[in-house]
Amino acid sequence: GPVYARRAMKALVVEDDAEIARLICQTLEREGFTTTHCAHAAGALREGTTGTFDIVLLDRMLPDGDGLTICRELRRCGAVAPILMLTARGEIRDRVEGLET
Repeated sequence: GPVYARRAMKALVVEDDAEIARLICQTLEREGFTTTHCAHAAGALREGTTGTFDIVLLDRMLPDGDGLTICRELRRCGAVAPILMLTARGEIRDRVEGLET
């Protein structure tokens, strides 16, 4: 039968640490994802509300904003992709707050 080309999955990586972002993007690309990287909340909101992504990896703390705020805004604008929140914060309260968003 015919062979269908599989569309590359698209990932939005929102991370202000350049080295961590590079490692995440490399790993995703090795798995066949196309990645878009943003280091700031403003860029993440612009990309996340104008582009279509299959998954979003979102840093909890950014220089110009908070990951939870970005998450809420993306959902409000209709983004349905799974959002993985990345954080160095280990408090249970922070984890629950992320899950409830």
